[in-house]
Amino acid sequence: MGVRHAREYADILKELTEAVGEVEGSYTFFEMEEEEWAALGDDDRHEVMEALADDVFFGLGEQPMIEVGKGSITYHPKHHVIEVSHGDNVTRMIRLT
Repeated sequence: MGVRHAREYADILKELTEAVGEVEGSYTFFEMEEEEWAALGDDDRHEVMEALADDVFFGLGEQPMIEVGKGSITYHPKHHVIEVSHGDNVTRMIRLT
């Protein structure tokens, strides 16, 4: 079972990339250290976050919640959204339809 969506995947990926990029410590998902992250240029950081967003999107098809850095990404199939949270605060809702 995958994440069902009616919007273009490229549009969803763009929003999800921005959202995971705002999660504190999101780079730790790839077991990167803070120093490694700090050494990357803007283009490389964007590529890492896009890869993270892609991995998370497809991972949500297997498990409905994935922890990323100090936040979590949750797929709500009934509402057709992906929710990005930090603690108890929802920081972004990404619509899938």
